[in-house]
Amino acid sequence: MKPCRFEYARPGSVDEVLDLLAEHGSEAKVLAGGQSLVPALNMRLARPTVLVDINDVFDLDNVAETDRALRVDALVRQADPRLRRIPLVAQALPFVGHFVTRNRGTLAGSIAHADAAAELPLALTVLGGHVVVASKNGRREIPADEFFVSHYTTELRPDELVVETVWPLPRPGESFAFEELAQRHGDFALCMCAVTAGADGLRVGLGSVVDRPTLVEVDPKHPGASAAEQVDPPGHLHASPQYLRHLVEVLVDRAVARARGAAA
Repeated sequence: MKPCRFEYARPGSVDEVLDLLAEHGSEAKVLAGGQSLVPALNMRLARPTVLVDINDVFDLDNVAETDRALRVDALVRQADPRLRRIPLVAQALPFVGHFVTRNRGTLAGSIAHADAAAELPLALTVLGGHVVVASKNGRREIPADEFFVSHYTTELRPDELVVETVWPLPRPGESFAFEELAQRHGDFALCMCAVTAGADGLRVGLGSVVDRPTLVEVDPKHPGASAAEQVDPPGHLHASPQYLRHLVEVLVDRAVARARGAAA
């Protein structure tokens, strides 16, 4: 299939982008890497009247450290070596599509797309990161565990642009693990788990088996079993609910063991 007809705009500044979003609202779609948007356009799952290409907004390609966090602008690509400073992201990125798509895809685009089977929204949530959005009315910073609402649904308003994501950097003694199972490398995950282990204990998050990145409270002695009790996956063509709950138990136990081993 081919996309529906749309107007194309390629603004050169954030202010111009925000003007277009204020004018067109939900009729506009923002294009950065396009790894999810372009297929959705071709299948007519997305039917914008205006496509706003932000790739000429060169001041959205920065990575900066402030207050023990890495602030990553909207056009920073997933293959950017600067992202290796975030250990959990470094572990999660090899599961994100393929190296060719990571060369073009952006962190912010994955966050804004909010696919429940995407690795980067889960990593941001488990790390306790934030999403910075801008509109003509100013900026606001939204905690990741409040930003994601459900499948492909966020707190982002039609006139807002994700301009930055904020990723906490490791604290002394903190360790991380990311585990995922998919039918083939690069496929959408059947189940994924991200873990941080530190002085404050375990922080465990799940993806794919839930409708958004979800933090779960776990029993330190039986983390996998306690996590599996907190999910009710609907099942699908490739896996039954019972199998998905089993995957939760296995992957959580595996990730917690790895994180604890790294911290030892």
